[in-house]
Amino acid sequence: MHLSLLYRGRLSSCNYDCGYCPFAKTYDSREALRRDAADLARFVDWAGAQRMQLSVLFTPWGEGLVRRHYRQALVALSRMAHVRRAAIQTNLCVGLRWLDEADLGKLALWCTYHPTQVGRAAFLARCRELDRRGVRHSVGMVGLLEDLDEIEAMRRELPATTPMWVNAFDPRPPDYYDVAQIARIEAIDPHFRYNLAPAPSLGAPCLTGESVVSVDGDGEVRRCHFVDQPLGNLYDGSFAAQLRQRACPNARCDCYIGYAHRPDLPFQRDYAGGVLERVPSFV
Repeated sequence: MHLSLLYRGRLSSCNYDCGYCPFAKTYDSREALRRDAADLARFVDWAGAQRMQLSVLFTPWGEGLVRRHYRQALVALSRMAHVRRAAIQTNLCVGLRWLDEADLGKLALWCTYHPTQVGRAAFLARCRELDRRGVRHSVGMVGLLEDLDEIEAMRRELPATTPMWVNAFDPRPPDYYDVAQIARIEAIDPHFRYNLAPAPSLGAPCLTGESVVSVDGDGEVRRCHFVDQPLGNLYDGSFAAQLRQRACPNARCDCYIGYAHRPDLPFQRDYAGGVLERVPSFV
């Protein structure tokens, strides 16, 4: 059995202040950080005790890599024989020496470039260092119209082998993008329309709740981040009896970490082996 876990703990603090983000420049109390670290250590201990094959993606509301406990968790998970992938969503703002201790054959980074928060040259320097170290990673941006030139510049300056994705700006007014602007973005990310205009989800097949689950800091398991009904708890094992095929109960799913697990969409094929870190199979 192989199980993918999308872990989102209590962390909500972020060192960036992007204007569209509700978590911009938020701060966790010392107690919240202590609890988050303890929860994460418990999760890593649970993972280490398993015999089934695991993959883990950390999807914190804030920025995880600025916290030592997330770096330590990724290192520990990457060095477990039964873990296929240990990945995290990150703004790539921290130094990379911590990677020296990780198994880079298993670790991966889903990196987002925020041009109002960091210069292109500095971000590209970190990407070059990831390349030098052989770290699997993708790079993405939010598709703000005022950033279209910057999106294209980032694509030109990244190595051709580094996949780049673009998320549609949301919430946005109707007709925010015109046909020409969509074409510019699709030249960079051919899957952009799945994020821009999500296919109806209600009744669609989905691997979440079967081979993919969402886990919070208390160990409560749900099928994904977007379906609130609990399936049980990770630590008492009660979730395992609830794993089975299920159709999506939502009218639509507009987030990659949800719709990428729909087998009727192309992501299981096009991103085979790299769905969690958003790295296409051709890389």
